[in-house]
Amino acid sequence: MLPLQRPNALTIPALLAIAILIAPPTIGCSRSVGEETGSDGGIAAPPGARPYPAALSRRIAAALAAKGTEYRPRTHHLRPDGSPVHTNRLILETSPYLIQHAHNPVDWFPWGEEAFERARELDRPILLSVGYSTCHWCHVMERESFEDPDIARFMNENFVAIKVDREERPDVDGVYMQAVRLLSGNAGWPMTVALTPDRRPFFGGTYFPARTGDRGSGIGFLELLQRLDGAYRQDRDAVAARAGAISSEVARSLAPPAPAGLPGPQAIAAGAAALARSYDPEHGGFGRGRKFPRPATLHLLLRFHRRTGDPHALAMVERTLERMAAGGIHDQIGGGFHRYTVENTWLVPHFEKMLYDNAQLAATYLEAHQVTGRADFAAVVRRTLDYVAREMTAAGGGFYSATDADSPAPTGHHEEGWFFTWTPAEIHEALGEKESPLILRHYGVTGQGNFEGRSILHVAAPIGRMAASMKDKEPRLRRRIEKARALLYEVRSRRPPPHTDTKIVTAWNGLMISAFAQAARAFGDDAYRDRAVRAASFLLEHVRIGDRLARSHADGRPGPPAVLDDYAFLEAGLLDLFEATFDPRWLEEAMALQRTLDARFRDADSGGYYMTADDAEALLAREKPHYDGAEPAGNSIALLNLLRLHELTGEERFRREAERGLSAFSAALEGGPHALPRMLATLDFFLDRPKQVVLVAGRSIAEAGPFLRVLGDGFLPNGVVVAAVEGSGVRRFDPLTPLFRDRTALDGRVTAYVCEGQVCDLPTADPDVFGRQIAKVHPYDGFTPAPLAPRRAAPAGRDRR
Repeated sequence: MLPLQRPNALTIPALLAIAILIAPPTIGCSRSVGEETGSDGGIAAPPGARPYPAALSRRIAAALAAKGTEYRPRTHHLRPDGSPVHTNRLILETSPYLIQHAHNPVDWFPWGEEAFERARELDRPILLSVGYSTCHWCHVMERESFEDPDIARFMNENFVAIKVDREERPDVDGVYMQAVRLLSGNAGWPMTVALTPDRRPFFGGTYFPARTGDRGSGIGFLELLQRLDGAYRQDRDAVAARAGAISSEVARSLAPPAPAGLPGPQAIAAGAAALARSYDPEHGGFGRGRKFPRPATLHLLLRFHRRTGDPHALAMVERTLERMAAGGIHDQIGGGFHRYTVENTWLVPHFEKMLYDNAQLAATYLEAHQVTGRADFAAVVRRTLDYVAREMTAAGGGFYSATDADSPAPTGHHEEGWFFTWTPAEIHEALGEKESPLILRHYGVTGQGNFEGRSILHVAAPIGRMAASMKDKEPRLRRRIEKARALLYEVRSRRPPPHTDTKIVTAWNGLMISAFAQAARAFGDDAYRDRAVRAASFLLEHVRIGDRLARSHADGRPGPPAVLDDYAFLEAGLLDLFEATFDPRWLEEAMALQRTLDARFRDADSGGYYMTADDAEALLAREKPHYDGAEPAGNSIALLNLLRLHELTGEERFRREAERGLSAFSAALEGGPHALPRMLATLDFFLDRPKQVVLVAGRSIAEAGPFLRVLGDGFLPNGVVVAAVEGSGVRRFDPLTPLFRDRTALDGRVTAYVCEGQVCDLPTADPDVFGRQIAKVHPYDGFTPAPLAPRRAAPAGRDRR
């Protein structure tokens, strides 16, 4: 759950407080036709629900039978043979999150017209519940409320209940999350919204304990349902008026501001300055409370440092990445990063792991390595990507969405973090008496622990400090720790693991394709390149239907229609893959996605792109995303794609469309630059003189190895790279790019051409000269930003390991 609302501080939004509080509870008021039994081999409806039609009942029974003998229903309501007592429509869905709720005694509907038609037919309000399969507090609310027979019966008798996977339907989630923000001032998952049958919200919140007083709450979920039902029945006109007002406010608040002039470098400097003001100099990161990775902020600061040389911009990045890598948010044994930490030191994480976090963090550590040359940052990249390759990759090559925070524990219950935490006794048993003291000290494992009596591993004693105190050599100590880490991973792998959401989300796979492709180019690693190629091939085969994409792929089937993020992030991944392989197929595929984006998502009047296609389901608002949060805004990446395509193809229409988009969001970029750091980085590309790097080999691309190593070691965020063998290799690019025109391998040697627009350096066959050419950086034209004011902090780099 996004922890923006404390479970013990729940309130009813002021907008509805009077109407709900005066409505009497409706305990005992039943609209049910009674509990039914199945017939003809079908499945009975849950208690209090209308009977399932015979055809639906048989479909549900067949879907349950198709799960096979290895299937373990996620419910407390089991028969002696282990089969579920209840099964609802969600068993027919592909989403792992929806299937988790398929055996609740709630008569859940998936989002769709059938549910809204039922609400109109029965004249009932809708209870919309939105979450995702690895959300800890979603699981808590399921156990406490949706598995409770009394609460489920009340829902079935008085509401039409809809369950939505926010990862499959980010459009639905985004619109109603905005309603929740407006109503309660909070946001997060699980999200709980009451709607009229025409889909307009009249109440919104997040997690609610089952009953009043639980977890110190002022109102429990059952009482809330009773009051909402009473208000809907007894004060219908007031509810309708409020629902109309809220819906209008949602539409107004999601409408982008009117376009203004193109922002200048002042907006970039303002964004960097805003980050400097919120920077935590002691622990790194931004803000003083819970710590979330937000790679977009570091992405911006690295580019600001490149253009200005500002040392504090780089220091903020280094310190943040150091502390994250050393903290409990980083899985010290298996690699990869958890979602966030519940305090400000990066120590105590919320233990779920999300694909989108790890994709972006791998790319960020890679860029920081290229800027600083730090080997420890490169090691984090490799460990993160190796974790994804090992644990988060489907047989066909796509990448899974996430793993859960909770895992089975010896208590018989699912406990948050148990899989990842250790005791001294477990370390001793795994490593023996000789090596365990070293690991206990290095990773801060103690008898009292730092999380519910167990220890979250973190770098409590850096290797350099330990080597000095032990009078040992760092390389030897590092080898001992790496060997111990491998043993601990082997031991941990025998524990019952957290649940993995095996849904393959197109957008998040695009981010991970970028990470693998960028690492392949930087490290010259063919295995990383092949991972990116397999994932891209899988997506184009399984989520592309004609010229359209699906949002996801699960259970062998494509999911709902894709949104902006899916097209933009996958297109970016394909462009990165093109620059890692120089295979024109990937540039062709990227341009095909761009054509669909322009045809279906573009705002032809104002610029930028909508979240949904022009033929998508109509919601309360058609959002045009412009906030870079845990994931970058789809527009931030889409506009950068346009700029890259312009440099590759020379077609001015791409640059013009990017300029229109940046102008469309100018008010946001200038008025609240901290909200759009990734789009500010796109603006940095637009305001720069991007480099076009062309490598022409005489016989084989392998001959360009020395030049590719120079590129891999350098930081070239604003530019494009192409390479081909002269002759037939170059001719393959003729329909796609003019960059090879009149360019040859001089004297048969690999020759590099480095240009900025129409101005080119002399062609060179010397990798050292080439390195100096690509390293040239232009400051902002006509503007010199004030130095970022450093706050008192430990110097970046002190914890290099």
